[in-house]
Amino acid sequence: MSETSNDQVVSLHSSDAVGYITFNRPPANAYEIGFHRLFNLAIEQADADPTTRVVIIRSAIEKFFCAGADIKAFSANSTEDNQQMVMLARQALAKIEASSKPFIACLQGHCLGGGLEIALACDMRFGAKGSYKLGLPETRLGLLPGNGGSQRLPRVVGASRAMALLTSGESIEPEEACRIGLIDRLFSPEETIEQVATFACTIAESAPLAVAACKQAVREGMKADLKAGLELENRLVEQLYHTADANEGFLAFTEKRQPNYQGK
Repeated sequence: MSETSNDQVVSLHSSDAVGYITFNRPPANAYEIGFHRLFNLAIEQADADPTTRVVIIRSAIEKFFCAGADIKAFSANSTEDNQQMVMLARQALAKIEASSKPFIACLQGHCLGGGLEIALACDMRFGAKGSYKLGLPETRLGLLPGNGGSQRLPRVVGASRAMALLTSGESIEPEEACRIGLIDRLFSPEETIEQVATFACTIAESAPLAVAACKQAVREGMKADLKAGLELENRLVEQLYHTADANEGFLAFTEKRQPNYQGK
């Protein structure tokens, strides 16, 4: 994959089988229609690249991951343009969830509104310790989160905690977000991206078909009852038994060496 310019609003590059989607729209990564066109394209390219096995979404701006929609642009746009922006935002998040590759949100600054909805669509959320805020303040603007926040947040933190955050519009700091499960792991600010990249490389070293099956099992299983989820797990593991990667995994284990997975 060719590296894109870092001064782009949304850029994509890869290293060691890890794809990095980087937001860079100062001052707060507030998004508009052009942002989401580029974001959709970056997701599609990362998903289609066979050398990329896991994707990190991060910010080039120190104090913000993403502040959500650009309210000034939203107010100045036509209704049709705003509807298209919302549609593009929803499509981007659906593509993250539909991808067979794990997506990790790396949070080192304020993550609000649509920015938090991006993070919620990711499979994991890792963050830096600090005093930045995470929240869905839409009710304070007379609105409801429009890009899946009201549905994904309760699936991550539980219905009661989600209701408190949604209805109050209050924001919380990363330590509280980690306590309630909104952030999975916290690192010191100076080590965050390195630690997240290290974890992503661990995923990239695993068998890609097995990783994809794990994502499918969790994503689809959570929508079903336990019996249906277990049946899904059984079908997926049966399929994996017949892959070259599974054979390589067993062989590498017996030969006491690192496996060389090909995604086949």
